[in-house]
Amino acid sequence: MVIDPGSAGADVRPFELAVPQAELDDLRRRLSAVRWPDEVPGIGWAQGVPLGYLKDLVGYWRDVYDWRAEEALLNSHPQFTTTIDGANIHFLHVRSPEPDALPLILTHGWPGSVVEFLDVIGPLTDPRRHGGDPADAFHVVIPSLPGYGLSGRTCGGGWDVARITRAWAELMRRLGYGRYGAQGGDWGHTIARELGVVDAEHVVGVHLNMLLTPPPRDPAVSATLSDDDRARLDTLVASWPELSGYASIQNTRPQTLAYGLTDSPVGQLAWIVEKFKEWTDAASVPEDAVGRDRMLTNVMLYWLTGTAGSSARLYWEAHRGGPIGGGRSETPTGIAVFAAEHARPVRRLAELSENIVHWAEYGRGGHFAAMEVPELFVGDVRDCFRLVR
Repeated sequence: MVIDPGSAGADVRPFELAVPQAELDDLRRRLSAVRWPDEVPGIGWAQGVPLGYLKDLVGYWRDVYDWRAEEALLNSHPQFTTTIDGANIHFLHVRSPEPDALPLILTHGWPGSVVEFLDVIGPLTDPRRHGGDPADAFHVVIPSLPGYGLSGRTCGGGWDVARITRAWAELMRRLGYGRYGAQGGDWGHTIARELGVVDAEHVVGVHLNMLLTPPPRDPAVSATLSDDDRARLDTLVASWPELSGYASIQNTRPQTLAYGLTDSPVGQLAWIVEKFKEWTDAASVPEDAVGRDRMLTNVMLYWLTGTAGSSARLYWEAHRGGPIGGGRSETPTGIAVFAAEHARPVRRLAELSENIVHWAEYGRGGHFAAMEVPELFVGDVRDCFRLVR
Protein backbone atom coordinates (compact mmCIF):
# COMPACT_ATOMS: atom_id res chain seq x y z
CA MET A 1 0.00 0.00 0.00
CA VAL A 2 1.59 3.27 -1.11
CA ILE A 3 1.08 6.22 1.22
CA ASP A 4 0.75 9.46 -0.77
CA PRO A 5 2.79 12.14 0.99
CA GLY A 6 0.85 14.92 -0.70
CA SER A 7 2.46 18.16 -1.72
CA ALA A 8 5.22 19.66 0.39
CA GLY A 9 3.96 22.24 2.82
CA ALA A 10 0.35 21.18 2.41
CA ASP A 11 -2.11 21.75 5.22
CA VAL A 12 -3.78 19.04 7.28
CA ARG A 13 -5.67 16.60 5.04
CA PRO A 14 -8.40 14.11 6.06
CA PHE A 15 -7.34 10.48 5.71
CA GLU A 16 -9.33 7.27 5.42
CA LEU A 17 -7.71 3.87 5.35
CA ALA A 18 -8.81 1.77 2.36
CA VAL A 19 -6.52 -1.15 1.51
CA PRO A 20 -7.07 -2.53 -2.02
CA GLN A 21 -8.46 -6.06 -2.01
CA ALA A 22 -5.63 -7.15 -4.29
CA GLU A 23 -3.16 -6.49 -1.47
CA LEU A 24 -5.15 -8.62 0.96
CA ASP A 25 -5.37 -11.38 -1.64
CA ASP A 26 -1.59 -11.20 -2.12
CA LEU A 27 -1.09 -11.48 1.63
CA ARG A 28 -3.32 -14.57 1.80
CA ARG A 29 -1.41 -16.15 -1.06
CA ARG A 30 1.90 -15.57 0.70
CA LEU A 31 0.53 -16.99 3.96
CA SER A 32 -0.52 -20.11 2.07
CA ALA A 33 2.93 -20.72 0.57
CA VAL A 34 5.28 -20.33 3.54
CA ARG A 35 8.67 -22.01 3.43
CA TRP A 36 9.01 -23.05 7.06
CA PRO A 37 12.35 -23.57 8.89
CA ASP A 38 13.12 -26.34 11.33
CA GLU A 39 13.70 -25.90 15.07
CA VAL A 40 15.32 -27.67 18.01
CA PRO A 41 12.60 -29.85 19.57
CA GLY A 42 11.27 -28.72 22.93
CA ILE A 43 13.26 -25.49 23.09
CA GLY A 44 10.23 -23.22 23.47
CA TRP A 45 10.92 -19.49 23.15
CA ALA A 46 14.63 -19.73 24.03
CA GLN A 47 15.81 -19.22 20.42
CA GLY A 48 12.91 -17.07 19.28
CA VAL A 49 9.31 -17.66 18.23
CA PRO A 50 8.43 -21.41 18.37
CA LEU A 51 7.50 -23.07 15.09
CA GLY A 52 4.24 -24.59 16.31
CA TYR A 53 3.03 -21.33 17.81
CA LEU A 54 3.81 -19.35 14.66
CA LYS A 55 2.15 -21.89 12.36
CA ASP A 56 -1.02 -21.62 14.42
CA LEU A 57 -0.89 -17.81 14.40
CA VAL A 58 -0.30 -17.70 10.64
CA GLY A 59 -3.28 -20.02 10.10
CA TYR A 60 -5.43 -17.67 12.16
CA TRP A 61 -4.13 -14.64 10.27
CA ARG A 62 -4.91 -16.29 6.93
CA ASP A 63 -8.28 -17.90 7.69
CA VAL A 64 -9.93 -16.09 10.63
CA TYR A 65 -8.54 -12.59 11.12
CA ASP A 66 -10.83 -9.90 9.66
CA TRP A 67 -8.82 -6.95 8.39
CA ARG A 68 -11.91 -5.09 7.16
CA ALA A 69 -13.32 -5.02 10.70
CA GLU A 70 -10.04 -3.65 12.03
CA GLU A 71 -9.84 -1.15 9.18
CA ALA A 72 -13.35 0.06 10.07
CA LEU A 73 -12.30 0.43 13.71
CA LEU A 74 -9.38 2.63 12.74
CA ASN A 75 -11.62 4.65 10.42
CA SER A 76 -14.11 5.21 13.23
CA HIS A 77 -11.63 7.77 14.59
CA PRO A 78 -10.81 10.99 12.71
CA GLN A 79 -7.51 10.55 10.86
CA PHE A 80 -5.41 13.04 8.98
CA THR A 81 -2.09 13.48 7.22
CA THR A 82 0.15 16.48 6.87
CA THR A 83 3.61 17.14 5.47
CA ILE A 84 6.27 18.33 7.92
CA ASP A 85 9.92 18.81 6.98
CA GLY A 86 9.33 16.83 3.78
CA ALA A 87 7.83 13.78 5.50
CA ASN A 88 4.27 12.55 5.45
CA ILE A 89 2.83 12.39 8.97
CA HIS A 90 -0.33 10.39 9.66
CA PHE A 91 -2.20 10.97 12.90
CA LEU A 92 -5.44 10.41 14.74
CA HIS A 93 -6.95 13.58 16.15
CA VAL A 94 -9.89 12.99 18.46
CA ARG A 95 -11.30 16.05 20.18
CA SER A 96 -13.09 15.80 23.49
CA PRO A 97 -16.68 17.04 23.90
CA GLU A 98 -15.45 18.84 27.03
CA PRO A 99 -14.57 22.46 26.19
CA ASP A 100 -11.74 22.69 28.74
CA ALA A 101 -10.00 19.47 27.69
CA LEU A 102 -6.19 19.50 27.67
CA PRO A 103 -4.51 18.62 24.34
CA LEU A 104 -2.30 15.54 24.68
CA ILE A 105 0.04 14.03 22.10
CA LEU A 106 0.69 10.28 22.57
CA THR A 107 3.68 8.70 20.85
CA HIS A 108 4.31 5.01 20.21
CA GLY A 109 7.62 3.28 19.58
CA TRP A 110 8.91 0.16 17.83
CA PRO A 111 7.33 -2.29 17.11
CA GLY A 112 4.20 -0.37 18.01
CA SER A 113 1.82 1.88 16.13
CA VAL A 114 -1.24 4.04 16.67
CA VAL A 115 -3.06 0.74 17.32
CA GLU A 116 -1.51 0.76 20.80
CA PHE A 117 -3.85 3.54 21.90
CA LEU A 118 -7.21 2.45 20.46
CA ASP A 119 -8.55 1.25 23.82
CA VAL A 120 -7.67 4.45 25.66
CA ILE A 121 -9.03 7.04 23.22
CA GLY A 122 -12.59 6.91 24.57
CA PRO A 123 -11.73 7.15 28.29
CA LEU A 124 -9.18 9.91 27.68
CA THR A 125 -11.37 12.08 25.45
CA ASP A 126 -14.74 11.47 27.06
CA PRO A 127 -14.34 10.46 30.70
CA ARG A 128 -17.94 11.43 31.40
CA ARG A 129 -19.11 8.46 29.28
CA HIS A 130 -16.55 6.11 30.83
CA GLY A 131 -17.23 6.62 34.51
CA GLY A 132 -14.65 9.35 35.00
CA ASP A 133 -14.48 13.02 35.86
CA PRO A 134 -15.04 15.34 32.86
CA ALA A 135 -12.35 17.61 34.34
CA ASP A 136 -9.82 14.93 33.28
CA ALA A 137 -10.68 15.14 29.56
CA PHE A 138 -8.08 15.38 26.79
CA HIS A 139 -8.08 16.23 23.11
CA VAL A 140 -5.80 13.45 21.83
CA VAL A 141 -3.33 13.56 18.95
CA ILE A 142 -1.79 10.18 18.08
CA PRO A 143 0.78 10.36 15.26
CA SER A 144 2.46 7.53 13.41
CA LEU A 145 6.22 8.00 13.65
CA PRO A 146 7.89 9.09 10.40
CA GLY A 147 8.77 5.93 8.48
CA TYR A 148 6.28 3.86 10.49
CA GLY A 149 2.92 2.45 9.45
CA LEU A 150 0.46 4.89 7.98
CA SER A 151 2.97 7.73 7.83
CA GLY A 152 4.66 5.62 5.16
CA ARG A 153 8.32 5.37 4.30
CA THR A 154 10.60 8.35 4.85
CA CYS A 155 12.43 9.76 1.86
CA GLY A 156 16.09 10.06 2.78
CA GLY A 157 17.87 9.87 6.10
CA GLY A 158 18.20 12.08 9.12
CA TRP A 159 14.96 11.21 10.89
CA ASP A 160 16.32 10.87 14.40
CA VAL A 161 14.66 11.64 17.75
CA ALA A 162 15.53 15.33 17.63
CA ARG A 163 14.00 15.80 14.19
CA ILE A 164 10.85 13.88 15.13
CA THR A 165 10.53 16.01 18.27
CA ARG A 166 10.67 19.20 16.21
CA ALA A 167 8.07 17.76 13.85
CA TRP A 168 5.73 16.99 16.76
CA ALA A 169 6.08 20.54 18.08
CA GLU A 170 5.19 21.81 14.61
CA LEU A 171 2.24 19.41 14.39
CA MET A 172 0.78 20.70 17.63
CA ARG A 173 1.34 24.29 16.51
CA ARG A 174 -0.33 23.50 13.20
CA LEU A 175 -3.35 22.11 15.04
CA GLY A 176 -3.63 25.32 17.04
CA TYR A 177 -2.56 23.95 20.42
CA GLY A 178 -0.49 26.49 22.31
CA ARG A 179 -0.60 24.53 25.57
CA TYR A 180 -0.42 20.73 25.67
CA GLY A 181 0.86 17.59 27.37
CA ALA A 182 3.06 14.82 25.96
CA GLN A 183 2.96 11.09 26.67
CA GLY A 184 5.10 8.23 25.42
CA GLY A 185 6.72 4.84 25.87
CA ASP A 186 9.57 3.13 23.99
CA TRP A 187 10.79 5.66 21.36
CA GLY A 188 7.79 7.71 22.43
CA HIS A 189 9.32 8.24 25.86
CA THR A 190 12.41 9.89 24.41
CA ILE A 191 10.32 12.03 22.08
CA ALA A 192 7.82 13.08 24.77
CA ARG A 193 10.65 13.93 27.13
CA GLU A 194 12.46 15.97 24.49
CA LEU A 195 9.25 17.85 23.70
CA GLY A 196 9.27 18.95 27.32
CA VAL A 197 12.77 20.35 26.76
CA VAL A 198 12.66 21.89 23.27
CA ASP A 199 9.04 23.09 23.46
CA ALA A 200 8.92 23.84 27.19
CA GLU A 201 7.08 27.08 26.50
CA HIS A 202 4.05 25.06 25.36
CA VAL A 203 4.38 21.65 27.05
CA VAL A 204 2.74 21.79 30.49
CA GLY A 205 3.68 18.26 31.51
CA VAL A 206 5.09 14.94 30.36
CA HIS A 207 3.94 11.41 31.20
CA LEU A 208 6.21 8.44 30.52
CA ASN A 209 5.56 4.72 30.84
CA MET A 210 9.24 3.96 30.25
CA LEU A 211 12.44 5.66 31.35
CA LEU A 212 15.97 4.33 31.08
CA THR A 213 18.13 4.92 34.16
CA PRO A 214 21.51 3.26 33.53
CA PRO A 215 23.79 2.31 36.43
CA PRO A 216 25.49 5.47 37.75
CA ARG A 217 29.21 5.98 37.27
CA ASP A 218 29.53 8.12 40.36
CA PRO A 219 30.27 5.93 43.45
CA ALA A 220 28.64 8.55 45.67
CA VAL A 221 25.38 8.19 43.77
CA SER A 222 25.63 4.40 43.83
CA ALA A 223 25.97 4.51 47.60
CA THR A 224 22.54 6.13 47.91
CA LEU A 225 20.74 3.28 46.12
CA SER A 226 18.50 0.84 47.96
CA ASP A 227 18.58 -2.93 47.55
CA ASP A 228 15.51 -2.69 45.29
CA ASP A 229 17.22 -0.02 43.18
CA ARG A 230 20.26 -2.24 42.69
CA ALA A 231 18.07 -5.24 41.85
CA ARG A 232 16.40 -3.22 39.08
CA LEU A 233 19.72 -2.18 37.64
CA ASP A 234 21.05 -5.75 37.88
CA THR A 235 18.00 -7.03 35.99
CA LEU A 236 18.53 -4.47 33.24
CA VAL A 237 22.24 -5.22 32.91
CA ALA A 238 21.74 -9.01 32.96
CA SER A 239 18.92 -9.09 30.42
CA TRP A 240 20.17 -6.46 28.01
CA PRO A 241 22.68 -8.55 25.98
CA GLU A 242 20.02 -11.11 25.03
CA LEU A 243 17.00 -8.84 24.75
CA SER A 244 18.81 -6.19 22.68
CA GLY A 245 19.75 -8.46 19.78
CA TYR A 246 17.05 -6.94 17.58
CA ALA A 247 18.39 -3.44 18.33
CA SER A 248 21.94 -4.40 17.38
CA ILE A 249 20.69 -5.46 13.96
CA GLN A 250 18.50 -2.39 13.45
CA ASN A 251 21.30 -0.13 14.76
CA THR A 252 23.72 -1.44 12.16
CA ARG A 253 22.06 -3.22 9.21
CA PRO A 254 18.46 -2.02 8.81
CA GLN A 255 18.66 -2.26 5.02
CA THR A 256 19.69 -5.92 5.01
CA LEU A 257 16.93 -6.74 7.49
CA ALA A 258 14.37 -4.91 5.36
CA TYR A 259 14.59 -7.34 2.43
CA GLY A 260 13.35 -10.33 4.40
CA LEU A 261 10.69 -8.48 6.39
CA THR A 262 9.32 -6.57 3.40
CA ASP A 263 9.08 -9.72 1.25
CA SER A 264 7.79 -12.17 3.87
CA PRO A 265 4.72 -11.48 6.01
CA VAL A 266 5.69 -14.38 8.25
CA GLY A 267 9.14 -12.86 8.74
CA GLN A 268 7.56 -9.53 9.63
CA LEU A 269 5.10 -11.25 11.96
CA ALA A 270 7.79 -13.19 13.83
CA TRP A 271 10.05 -10.15 14.17
CA ILE A 272 7.28 -8.20 15.92
CA VAL A 273 5.42 -10.95 17.79
CA GLU A 274 8.59 -12.00 19.59
CA LYS A 275 8.58 -8.60 21.33
CA PHE A 276 4.94 -8.97 22.33
CA LYS A 277 6.03 -12.10 24.19
CA GLU A 278 9.27 -10.80 25.71
CA TRP A 279 8.18 -7.30 26.68
CA THR A 280 4.65 -7.86 27.97
CA ASP A 281 3.17 -9.31 31.12
CA ALA A 282 2.53 -12.58 29.25
CA ALA A 283 2.72 -15.92 31.07
CA SER A 284 3.34 -18.22 28.10
CA VAL A 285 2.19 -16.63 24.81
CA PRO A 286 1.74 -12.99 23.71
CA GLU A 287 -2.05 -13.36 23.75
CA ASP A 288 -1.90 -13.64 27.53
CA ALA A 289 -1.24 -9.89 27.49
CA VAL A 290 -2.56 -8.53 24.16
CA GLY A 291 -5.49 -9.77 22.08
CA ARG A 292 -4.58 -11.72 18.95
CA ASP A 293 -6.57 -9.51 16.56
CA ARG A 294 -5.12 -6.28 17.96
CA MET A 295 -1.59 -7.69 17.75
CA LEU A 296 -2.13 -8.72 14.12
CA THR A 297 -3.54 -5.30 13.26
CA ASN A 298 -0.35 -3.76 14.59
CA VAL A 299 1.66 -6.12 12.37
CA MET A 300 -0.57 -5.30 9.39
CA LEU A 301 0.33 -1.62 9.58
CA TYR A 302 3.98 -2.55 9.05
CA TRP A 303 3.25 -5.16 6.37
CA LEU A 304 0.78 -3.21 4.24
CA THR A 305 2.93 -0.09 4.19
CA GLY A 306 6.26 -1.88 3.69
CA THR A 307 7.83 0.11 6.54
CA ALA A 308 10.03 -2.59 8.09
CA GLY A 309 13.15 -0.90 6.79
CA SER A 310 12.22 2.73 7.33
CA SER A 311 11.06 2.02 10.89
CA ALA A 312 14.31 0.19 11.67
CA ARG A 313 16.32 3.14 10.37
CA LEU A 314 15.33 5.16 13.44
CA TYR A 315 17.69 2.87 15.37
CA TRP A 316 20.48 3.49 12.86
CA GLU A 317 19.97 7.26 13.07
CA ALA A 318 19.83 7.29 16.86
CA HIS A 319 22.89 5.02 17.14
CA ARG A 320 24.95 7.51 15.13
CA GLY A 321 23.51 10.71 16.54
CA GLY A 322 24.35 12.55 19.70
CA PRO A 323 23.18 11.51 23.15
CA ILE A 324 19.41 11.47 23.63
CA GLY A 325 17.98 13.36 26.56
CA GLY A 326 21.07 15.37 27.42
CA GLY A 327 20.67 17.78 30.29
CA ARG A 328 17.96 18.11 32.90
CA SER A 329 14.31 18.58 32.03
CA GLU A 330 12.45 21.05 34.23
CA THR A 331 9.07 20.20 32.73
CA PRO A 332 6.80 18.50 35.32
CA THR A 333 7.08 14.78 34.62
CA GLY A 334 5.10 11.74 35.70
CA ILE A 335 6.40 8.18 35.53
CA ALA A 336 4.31 4.99 35.45
CA VAL A 337 6.30 1.82 36.15
CA PHE A 338 4.68 -1.45 35.07
CA ALA A 339 5.76 -4.76 36.56
CA ALA A 340 6.84 -6.58 33.40
CA GLU A 341 8.87 -3.71 31.97
CA HIS A 342 12.47 -4.95 31.80
CA ALA A 343 13.90 -1.43 32.00
CA ARG A 344 12.17 -0.43 35.24
CA PRO A 345 13.59 2.94 36.24
CA VAL A 346 15.14 3.87 39.56
CA ARG A 347 13.52 6.96 41.03
CA ARG A 348 16.68 8.24 42.73
CA LEU A 349 18.43 8.26 39.36
CA ALA A 350 15.42 9.62 37.45
CA GLU A 351 15.28 12.62 39.76
CA LEU A 352 18.79 13.60 38.67
CA SER A 353 17.55 14.40 35.16
CA GLU A 354 13.77 14.85 35.44
CA ASN A 355 11.45 17.13 37.40
CA ILE A 356 9.43 14.26 38.88
CA VAL A 357 6.01 15.34 40.17
CA HIS A 358 4.26 11.96 39.93
CA TRP A 359 5.52 8.39 40.30
CA ALA A 360 3.39 5.24 40.38
CA GLU A 361 4.23 1.52 40.32
CA TYR A 362 1.88 -1.22 39.19
CA GLY A 363 1.92 -4.95 39.87
CA ARG A 364 0.84 -5.91 36.35
CA GLY A 365 1.26 -4.70 32.81
CA GLY A 366 4.35 -4.33 30.68
CA HIS A 367 5.95 -2.43 27.82
CA PHE A 368 2.73 -1.95 25.84
CA ALA A 369 0.77 -0.65 28.82
CA ALA A 370 -1.99 1.11 26.87
CA MET A 371 -2.79 -2.22 25.16
CA GLU A 372 -2.21 -4.53 28.12
CA VAL A 373 -3.79 -2.61 31.00
CA PRO A 374 -5.66 0.33 29.46
CA GLU A 375 -7.57 1.09 32.65
CA LEU A 376 -4.33 1.47 34.65
CA PHE A 377 -2.74 3.49 31.87
CA VAL A 378 -5.69 5.90 31.64
CA GLY A 379 -5.87 6.30 35.41
CA ASP A 380 -2.19 7.13 35.68
CA VAL A 381 -2.28 9.65 32.83
CA ARG A 382 -5.21 11.35 34.54
CA ASP A 383 -3.44 11.37 37.92
CA CYS A 384 -0.33 12.90 36.39
CA PHE A 385 -1.95 15.70 34.43
CA ARG A 386 -4.27 16.74 37.28
CA LEU A 387 -1.11 18.22 38.77
CA VAL A 388 -0.37 20.52 35.81
CA ARG A 389 -3.66 21.43 34.15
